[in-house]
Amino acid sequence: MSERARVCRRSVLLLGLVSLTAASAPPSNEVTPVMTPLPVAAAAAPGSIRLRSVAHWTTVFEQSWDYQTRTSLPMSRSTDSWDHYDLSYSLDACTAMFRATDERRYLDRALEIVENVAGSAVASSSLPSSRFKDRYRGWASSASGQGGEEVPLYESYFWRYATALLVAVRESPAVYRDAGYRGRYERLLSFAEEHIFDKWNARGAGENIYRERTHMAAHWALISMNLARITADPARRARYRQVVDNIDQHVPGTRSGLRAQLRRNPAEATAYFWSDVWGSARRPGQDVSHGNGVMAYVVEARDHGRFWTGADMAAFSQLLTKVIWPGATTYREFVDGTGADNGWFSDGFVKLGRFDPAVQRRLEDHRVVNDQFAANMAFNARVLGS
Repeated sequence: MSERARVCRRSVLLLGLVSLTAASAPPSNEVTPVMTPLPVAAAAAPGSIRLRSVAHWTTVFEQSWDYQTRTSLPMSRSTDSWDHYDLSYSLDACTAMFRATDERRYLDRALEIVENVAGSAVASSSLPSSRFKDRYRGWASSASGQGGEEVPLYESYFWRYATALLVAVRESPAVYRDAGYRGRYERLLSFAEEHIFDKWNARGAGENIYRERTHMAAHWALISMNLARITADPARRARYRQVVDNIDQHVPGTRSGLRAQLRRNPAEATAYFWSDVWGSARRPGQDVSHGNGVMAYVVEARDHGRFWTGADMAAFSQLLTKVIWPGATTYREFVDGTGADNGWFSDGFVKLGRFDPAVQRRLEDHRVVNDQFAANMAFNARVLGS
């Protein structure tokens, strides 16, 4: 089951899912590289567009709070990493709400989710079907085709947002000074460094971190960037930053990186196109559902001042508003503007709203809204001063 299908099953769709019509099959030709800078659409001036407030989006988010209580907290105690994959959306939502409002009940829920997941880990040596059988702690997956194995994709999908929560704690002076929160933070940071990054790096970075698809590698770029911001160990920081730089610019074993993947979009000159296959520029390119994972990384990387620029965010925003979502209820499946899809932007593309009031205003009219979407709209609104 794809991310977009699972999120629709997991979340309360507060405003409904729009039905779509089929589109023609995509062409397969290669897309022209970006040889010169893309023309940049000017962002709207702050205050020139009236936007919905943090309070508005908090009210929307709160409609799913009880649903989260019934579903996400039990799921966080699961020993199956496939459940944690699903759970990542609730975790991101709670962290975004904390960042938007500074209210600690959102932080408390996010911490409880991550602590429960970490607490459910067991030694790899005790997992009957694990091929590793080492000292690291982790989870088996019962998902179809996994056969009780430990799966780096599922773990990275969750821990990109678990480490983002730790960054949010570290960057909140009042929370970080609190001895209770500080102890919880330090325990989770130690777990993430040893039993997530160290584990999969020791088991083979080429296979498990530098993945075969852009979105899979982007999960590890986000984990590594987050850990680099908060680790107390200079040697670890250098190691994490090297992973981020590699994924951005030169993925080992390939002739590419995220930057080199970017092309001028064949449907819109001001927008980006990329393939999810390293070194490829063939259409239709990245599917939008998995493209959310790339967006989740580059948006945070831009916020933290690493490598990605305002011009990049403008080109990704043009991709969203002019290519992927060209009409009120028209959603494209691929980043070249072909295919038809369901408009799930909650896990990545929605976060582009924090850079441009015009993009945020467009997203306010989006009809596919769940708790993760509403929470990130609230954080966007705070960043924009709404």
